[in-house]
Amino acid sequence: MALESPDAVAERLGATGYLCDEALATVTFLALRMERPLLLEGEPGTGKTALAEAIAETLDLPLVRLQCYEGIDATQALYDWDFPRQILHLRALEAAGGAKEQSVEEAEKSLYDARFLLARPVLQALQDSPAVLLVDEVDRADDEFEAFLLEVLSTYQVSIPELGTVRATTPPIVVLTSNRTRELHDALKRRCLYHWIEHPGLDREVEILRSRAPEVSEALRRQVVELVQQLRDRDDLQKPPGVAETLDWARALQHLGTTEIDLAAASATLGALVKYREDAERVRHALDQMLRS
Repeated sequence: MALESPDAVAERLGATGYLCDEALATVTFLALRMERPLLLEGEPGTGKTALAEAIAETLDLPLVRLQCYEGIDATQALYDWDFPRQILHLRALEAAGGAKEQSVEEAEKSLYDARFLLARPVLQALQDSPAVLLVDEVDRADDEFEAFLLEVLSTYQVSIPELGTVRATTPPIVVLTSNRTRELHDALKRRCLYHWIEHPGLDREVEILRSRAPEVSEALRRQVVELVQQLRDRDDLQKPPGVAETLDWARALQHLGTTEIDLAAASATLGALVKYREDAERVRHALDQMLRS
């Protein structure tokens, strides 16, 4: 694939159904060329995770996803040992003990062989590279995990005491996403190229629906986007709908055979658009006003 310019990146991502603006195409191009991690922040539903998926599809590379959560540590990201297989191995050694005895040290050493290693996402990405490593919602992890990530992203290698050091022959393409529930440390940000993803404008969101949900009629998709854009401008919603919710709502309305949105159809499909009871009440009232005007 030719990646000679941001325009080429935008074109190839667009071929997968991911439509990005010039700024996002440029920072993605630079991250690929400079072999730097890409840190994406923005509201939920703005396409941060989808960009990593689109990059992997565009480059025909495996996507390795590390979903972060509160309390995650290096073990969940790096590797573990397959204890059931190790136990079976010990029993096999015991059964064969009469034929060929092994010392305790030899038996213990044989337990920590590569065949018993369970690679978690970070180690898997290093082993399978070239690959795309998606570190999703890194803001949910704690400071210690950030420090671990910084070390890995600086060297693209990890040390396994029983086996030695694993280095990526080619650095993986790393995409980190954050919903900014907390501020990330400057050291991690300095290692990355940074981009804040905004909600798309009306015309681009209509284009996204046209690309991702072609079964939805042109008139319906424009009406959906116009209403969603108005809802995002409100300041009383716990979670304004993102592009993912726009797609879900348009598809839900299409499945109901809706050709033009009315309050009954909107109310019946609110579960695709908002995820909080309080938001549902506010949105239902707001849509009633919008559809009357």
